[in-house]
Amino acid sequence: MRIWQALAAKTGQGRGMPAEIYVSLVDALYKDFRSLFVGSIAAGGTALITALKTGEPTLYAASVAITFVACLRALDARDYARRPAGPMTFDEAKGWEIRYAMGASAHVALLGMWCLFAFSSTNDAFVHIFSFSLTIAYMIGISGRNFASNFLVTTQIVSASIPLTLALMTMGGYYYAMIALVIVPFFLTLKFISDRLRRVLLDAVIASREVSIIAGRFDTALNNMPHGLCMFDAEGRMVVSNRRLAEMLKLAIDAASARPTVGELGAEALKSGCLSPSEANRMHTEIERRMRGETEGELILDTADGRIIAITVNRMAGGGSVVLFEDITERRQAEAKINQLVRYDGVTSLPNRAYFREQMDEALAQLRRRGPFAIHFIDLDQFKQVNDTLGHPVGDKLLLEVAGRLRSIVRETDVVSRFGGDEFVILQFPLGQQKEAGALAERIVQQLGQPFDINGNKVVIGGSVGIALAPRDGADGDLLLKNADMALFRAKTDGRGAFRFFEQGMDQKAQARRTLQLDLRAALAKDEFQVYYQPLVNLHTGRISTCEALLRWPHPERGMVSPAEFIPVAEEMGLITELGDRVLMKACHECATWPEEVRVAVNVSAVQFQRGQLIQTVRNALQSSGLAPGRLEIEITESIFLNDSNLTRQWFAELQEMGVRISLDDFGTGYSSLSYFHSYPLNKVKIDRSFLNGVDTSKRTLNLLHGVARLSAELGMSVVIEGVETESQLAIVQSEPSIHEVQGWLFGKAMPSAGIREMLASPKVHVGKAA
Repeated sequence: MRIWQALAAKTGQGRGMPAEIYVSLVDALYKDFRSLFVGSIAAGGTALITALKTGEPTLYAASVAITFVACLRALDARDYARRPAGPMTFDEAKGWEIRYAMGASAHVALLGMWCLFAFSSTNDAFVHIFSFSLTIAYMIGISGRNFASNFLVTTQIVSASIPLTLALMTMGGYYYAMIALVIVPFFLTLKFISDRLRRVLLDAVIASREVSIIAGRFDTALNNMPHGLCMFDAEGRMVVSNRRLAEMLKLAIDAASARPTVGELGAEALKSGCLSPSEANRMHTEIERRMRGETEGELILDTADGRIIAITVNRMAGGGSVVLFEDITERRQAEAKINQLVRYDGVTSLPNRAYFREQMDEALAQLRRRGPFAIHFIDLDQFKQVNDTLGHPVGDKLLLEVAGRLRSIVRETDVVSRFGGDEFVILQFPLGQQKEAGALAERIVQQLGQPFDINGNKVVIGGSVGIALAPRDGADGDLLLKNADMALFRAKTDGRGAFRFFEQGMDQKAQARRTLQLDLRAALAKDEFQVYYQPLVNLHTGRISTCEALLRWPHPERGMVSPAEFIPVAEEMGLITELGDRVLMKACHECATWPEEVRVAVNVSAVQFQRGQLIQTVRNALQSSGLAPGRLEIEITESIFLNDSNLTRQWFAELQEMGVRISLDDFGTGYSSLSYFHSYPLNKVKIDRSFLNGVDTSKRTLNLLHGVARLSAELGMSVVIEGVETESQLAIVQSEPSIHEVQGWLFGKAMPSAGIREMLASPKVHVGKAA
């Protein structure tokens, strides 16, 4: 085989032709080899007939040689059939072509030699005509079978033409010479015909191959489209479809083979269970309308299994239409999710501000036809404290619970919305009488005032409601919301846990609050806040043992602004942490100038404790002032314990490790629990002034005061009584030995640094009159 490959490399036959085409042409030479073998044997038999007729030995030899070559070619065909399985390379195919060409050329050359021997060795006219005619006839067959191989045609013509020409020339005479001359263009014509047929064949094969490649690529692209596609001819019958269409409509794989109409396609989709009868009929009707140009646009179908299919029809210029089927189920689901995000609150799933405005604007448009409505603006009274102490996850669950309660107390026609944070708004529509709005607001306050159970935490918040009525308080959405917000502000300033209707003049108070917020921020930037100090007196020594640092705001125009007025606003604005940090720093520096036995107590809010960097702030203040840690008391309220977390305990432990004392302020209010005394490292407990109410007239109140004081002292904490204002109260407090310190106006109000220094300079605080 290597010899034939080497010869093929030298000849270079077949180069420039696509390998797969060339291999297929060579393969065709060896196909149906039995007919060639029979023909070769028949040629040998024909030569034998001429030998028998003339008895000429050379003709016998020609007959044997022709038969022998036929057998060799048969063996070559057998070898080809037994070659290893798999595709041939170009060089391997070329080797087989040369082997075939050499066998075929040897066979033709022997036919020519037989004709030459017939002419040269005999004078029998029959033998001459018989051998010459048979050789010429065999050569004509070259252009019919072997034209695909240029090398084969050339070798066969050369192998046959030389002996035939010599045969004619050996006879001598003018006519034989004329035949010899005529036979040359005959062989050239055979060559030209073969070349022409080969070019036509190759052009056709290559064109067919390219069409096949394009068709294969088109089929691949068609069947890998994400959309279903089908094409209808001008008669309305399907001529092309892809696999995706069959999958979407649950049809047979080759839907186009039956050339169905649109109606028959719908019937198959109905039969497969993909479409309901109504949808199948609608598909038939609407697609045909679009094919006729009666309507345009996308056709949406709902399948029986919940999918959504969009159909687009494009008419073709020469008649017929291309129909695209797209599964838009996921797109519609995504659009629904986006709509949910755009129009609904992510925490509570209530309508958000944008969607609420749409509903309110619609209600405004129907004022004349359906009558008035009410806007309820709701704010949760203690939500920020819960969010800061228990964390945002608990806060989100609380909002979800609030949303559930609000839904439960409104009508189906009402709209409950969350605007953000802890703000909820209800559109009560329609509204018969004003008292209906008041009744709903009362239910809202009552429901929100009930305790919530969030992750095992009992949370009490309450809510305030502001109400604006349309059209009484405005016929514009922005104005109604503004008025409802002002009514809410009034409800909160009146003590929270209440509802108020909008009244003329409320906008002035709202403007005053906005002015207060601006002034508060400006005062913080200018450091206008001051720290005052109120003494705590040790009952055993009669001297001041601690001074509580209290924040004061001397406004340049309003005068001294009450902490009860600006502290809640500072908390809402998120300024309380910065204010608290400044108080801590100033108090430590001031205490460093006092006698060493006097401590300073600084209040820390739950927001400052949870969100600020309290531990680092304490370290910085102590280091900057040089104050001993034991002279600093951090006063906390019980709201901090709402978030009974490992982080809270860690902060307490770090404060205790530094040597900073921790005091529980206002015990007896809020979420009072004696378990705090056991769970947290408290050094002092300050019993709220409310325990002194009626203490001089009620034995039970006195016993309660003594009991709490004794229990606290027995747990190792020093006890402070707040709000001592009269001599009689002091006498009662002094009767209980477990009480260590007292605080109240009887000993001194909060005063600036200069005042407290002067007071600390006095040798003793005299009990019985205010200092």
